[in-house]
Amino acid sequence: MSKPSKKGRFRWIVAALFFLAYMIAGADRANIGVVIPFIKQEYGLSNTDIGALASLFYLTYAMVQIPAGYLFSRFGIRNLLTTSLVLTSLSTLFIGVTSSVLQLKFARPLLGAAEGPINIGIVSIINRWFPSREKGLATGIFMSSIKFAPAFVPPLCALIVSLYGWREVFYLFAFPGLIIAALWWLYVKDDPSQSAHCSEEEKRYIQETDMLQPQSTATLSPRHLWLDRFIRTREMDLLQDNASILRSWNVWACALGYFLMVGITYTIMTWVPIYLVAVKHYSVMKMGAVAAFPWVGAIIGNLLGGWLSDKVFDRRRKPAMLITALATVVMMIVLLNSPDDPTLLAALFLLTGILLNIGYSTFLVYPMGLAVKDKVPFAASIVNTGGSLGGAFAPFIVGVLLDAYNWNMVFGFLGACSLLTFVILLTMVEPRPKPSAFVDAANVVTTRQPALPRP
Repeated sequence: MSKPSKKGRFRWIVAALFFLAYMIAGADRANIGVVIPFIKQEYGLSNTDIGALASLFYLTYAMVQIPAGYLFSRFGIRNLLTTSLVLTSLSTLFIGVTSSVLQLKFARPLLGAAEGPINIGIVSIINRWFPSREKGLATGIFMSSIKFAPAFVPPLCALIVSLYGWREVFYLFAFPGLIIAALWWLYVKDDPSQSAHCSEEEKRYIQETDMLQPQSTATLSPRHLWLDRFIRTREMDLLQDNASILRSWNVWACALGYFLMVGITYTIMTWVPIYLVAVKHYSVMKMGAVAAFPWVGAIIGNLLGGWLSDKVFDRRRKPAMLITALATVVMMIVLLNSPDDPTLLAALFLLTGILLNIGYSTFLVYPMGLAVKDKVPFAASIVNTGGSLGGAFAPFIVGVLLDAYNWNMVFGFLGACSLLTFVILLTMVEPRPKPSAFVDAANVVTTRQPALPRP
């Protein structure tokens, strides 16, 4: 069979839409970090209270992951994902109208439950709309969106707070998600085969590329074969059902590693603004500017990691994950002696963001190599549940540590989490589908091709 024509780019329009959707969702969760000093002052909250408030979001976010993965697998993506985008905007608006700590503690977990399905829905879309050679980059684009939000949210929120007040932040952030929800409903189908905007050539390219170009250790040069030995590359049958996914150590190890790395990420999202105000004694505007740099680095890191995973490591996902885990240990040690100069500290945060995120997105790409397409949402939901619980666990622990100790203990704790992630990753297999799977799949494509309507 000849190589499919690479005509049509509508899948990248889909990528732009899920980038915007998750960027807005990220803004809706990140804005709390900037306004926390003002909420803390208004309600007289302790650091432990703030940590608990941050954790409430991630607890409900985690609770909906596996149910959402099951529902996406069973009923499709479009309806549930659009509903989730709408509810996320409404929940954001509700935070702005709260008038007590109790209402605030109800509003945050409501936002977590509303936003929870978005992640798994987009992972499912990537798995259906992109061939393996592009999934790493597509997921890098996806994960960079959640980091793009905190890159512009701190200075924007600081400006809104200085001009109006902290409640107005949530009023203004509530509406963009409604626009994206409408665009998603109108233009993005569950599968390329259902889309009138995706050309027949592009549909065949997406479907056939995986079948025609099986991954193999031979694609690496001989001097790189040591990498396959180190990352424990194995030819494996894809997991076919939920039971086999639940029995897979690779799935659970990935979830544990993601638990720890998301905890580090959301600790930075929640606590760095307070760190800059309380420890470095920055003004609100200076804090807003410096707090953006970890997320600028995160955008670069996610895109760089996706490219490395797809191109340099030929769709091997573990190398980028290992790089991130080990490099983050080093950066936490460096932050123990962080400079007071805002320019130097911004540069340090930029580098930390890059290194922390080189392998961040590959935690969600990894399940795509373990399970058949229909079961990827369920496998990814387990991994993302782990990440969500990490987002709930770490900010709360950091609040407790700050009330009892200081920021040196916090950076030491985060460094230990990253080192443990590195150890867990070493136990995982780097899966490579057996060649026979591609032969069978290619035969299926061949028999189905005549059924495709003509352009």
